[in-house]
Amino acid sequence: MTTFEEFTALVKENRSCRRFDNACSITMDELKDLVDLARHCASAANNQPLKYILSTDAQTNRDIFSCLGWAAYLTDWPGPEPAEQPSAYIVITGDHTISDKFWCDHGIAAQTILLGARTKGLAGCMFGAINIKKLKTFLDIPEHLEVKLVVALGKPAEKAVIDPVGPDGSIKYFRDEHQVHHVPKRDTQELIFKTF
Repeated sequence: MTTFEEFTALVKENRSCRRFDNACSITMDELKDLVDLARHCASAANNQPLKYILSTDAQTNRDIFSCLGWAAYLTDWPGPEPAEQPSAYIVITGDHTISDKFWCDHGIAAQTILLGARTKGLAGCMFGAINIKKLKTFLDIPEHLEVKLVVALGKPAEKAVIDPVGPDGSIKYFRDEHQVHHVPKRDTQELIFKTF
C-alpha cells in the first residue's frame, strides 16, 4: 500500500509540464493503461459517459497542438518548439448519448491520468483552453461527443518547483533565469476557511 508520504510526493511531482523531450515516444499501450486507470474513477450516478481519443501519431499531434492555448501567464512564450512538444495526447469527451451531465468526471479522470503518467516517468498538462471547433474538425469528432479537456503527455524536459505565494500575493507561475518553472501555492492555513 502507498503511504501518505509517498502519495504526497507524487502529487507534488505532478506539476503541469509544458516542455517535453519529443524524441521520447509514448506507446498506444501506455495511453490505454492510463485510460484504464481513469475507467476506475468515480463517475456521477456511475453513468461513465466519458470517451477518449488517443494520439501518438506525429501529424495528429501537431494538429492537436495547434488547437491549444499554452501558458497564458508566460506572455512572451508562444508554446514549446517542435522538439519540446508532447509525444502523445488524450482528448477527453463526454458522450451525450449516455448523459447530458458530466459534472466533474472529466477533471477526476484527467488528474488520475496525470498521476498515473508520473509513475511511468512521464509528465503532462491538462488543457481547457481549446479551439474546440478546429479540434473537432481535425479529429472528425461527431456531434454527440463534447470535448471537455485535452491532456498532453511526454517525457518532461523542464523542472518545476512549488513556491509559497510571495508578499505581493501573486499566484502567476513564471520561469527564472535558469528556465526553472515556479508555481506559487497558497498556504494551507489560508485555504481553510473554518474549522469546528
